[in-house]
Amino acid sequence: MSPHWHQGFPPGATVADYRNLQRRLGIARSVVVQPSTYGIDNRCLVDALGQLGSAARGVAVVDTEVKDAELRLLTDAGVRAIRVNFVSPQSWGTTTPEMLAALARRVDPLGWHVQILMTGDQIVTYESVIRSLPTKVVVDHLGRIPQPDGVKHPAFAAVRRMLDEGRTWVKVTEPYEDSKLGPPYADSSEVARAYVQAAPERILWGTDWPHPTQRGTKPDDALLLDLLADWAPDERTRRRILVENPAELFGF
Repeated sequence: MSPHWHQGFPPGATVADYRNLQRRLGIARSVVVQPSTYGIDNRCLVDALGQLGSAARGVAVVDTEVKDAELRLLTDAGVRAIRVNFVSPQSWGTTTPEMLAALARRVDPLGWHVQILMTGDQIVTYESVIRSLPTKVVVDHLGRIPQPDGVKHPAFAAVRRMLDEGRTWVKVTEPYEDSKLGPPYADSSEVARAYVQAAPERILWGTDWPHPTQRGTKPDDALLLDLLADWAPDERTRRRILVENPAELFGF
């Protein structure tokens, strides 16, 4: 175990490693998301996008001091969104709703969206803030709905209200993060299935490879992809989630 491990540097997470994963899963396009590991230094992200080429898009992390010139450079590199993390401490400390609103105003003229990582309880607290943002919003990791409450938790109802308004998307990713059960994560899967049934046109899927939040044994990416067949049994719906929805949101 390397000393970097605890800072969220999973070993073996190069573009070449990712190409192997793409071949294994049969994935042609990718969205590279800046991890909290690097703070607001997006150089690794930009380098990866350069290597991956036109079939890749990026989600960056910036603070409110970001210069317009940097935002333009990131746009040219393929970045189409920012990630705002309320769950773990960031390079500037704790993220506030004021910061979220300020960042959304900065990136809205670029046509970017805002990807929000909050716990379910935070979503309940900040629902009105999220709904007031000018941008499209992606709710990360199933909305981090606590188990065993699942679909009965007030955060699920809050995300459903946002979905119904038409500017919010949900990533059905990281089912293992809040599951109280092992694979195939029947509890989190119930939440994912409910989102897919509610708004299949605004659901996104991803692996979260290389799983920086997971210590020790990593989740099986092939299983995570197979789970989508359970969450979205209809092939037409799966095509929406895997092909059409990301094309619309990221401009593939």
